[in-house]
Amino acid sequence: MKQNHKITFQFISEPTDVNFGGKVHGGAVMKWIDQTAYTCARTWAETYCVTVYVGGIRFYKPINIGDVVKIDAYIILTGHSSIHIAIDVYSRKLNEPTFTKKTHCVIVFVSVDADGNPLEVKKWVPKTEQEKQLETYALKLKQLRVDIEEEMQSFIK
Repeated sequence: MKQNHKITFQFISEPTDVNFGGKVHGGAVMKWIDQTAYTCARTWAETYCVTVYVGGIRFYKPINIGDVVKIDAYIILTGHSSIHIAIDVYSRKLNEPTFTKKTHCVIVFVSVDADGNPLEVKKWVPKTEQEKQLETYALKLKQLRVDIEEEMQSFIK
């Protein structure tokens, strides 16, 4: 069975997604990111997965209520039990053909069994030059997370 390492969700933002400024609430966008990335991770792993890290979330521009929202999730690195997924969030007005990037981040999931123990995941191998660059990007981010965690250890007591 061929494994798909990409997934896209599309929908219209709703009035219930509004923040105090009249735009889509950042928390709603973060929920959509987690849902889309979970679906990508779960499809790849074929097991239950848990979010272990969301990093570098960058909101470029606001999303308007009533916009068509498109969320692309794609694997950029797998470890023993981890799946690193890049997320790009776009939106467009209903009467416009072109999407504009609004948000980007990387989210990491771990495949787990019923007791929460990590399970090995299939290795994702980048094929295109862009996928190889994204894997390098993921490895750099992984090292930055390690450095930040080491730096924070003295404050976690």
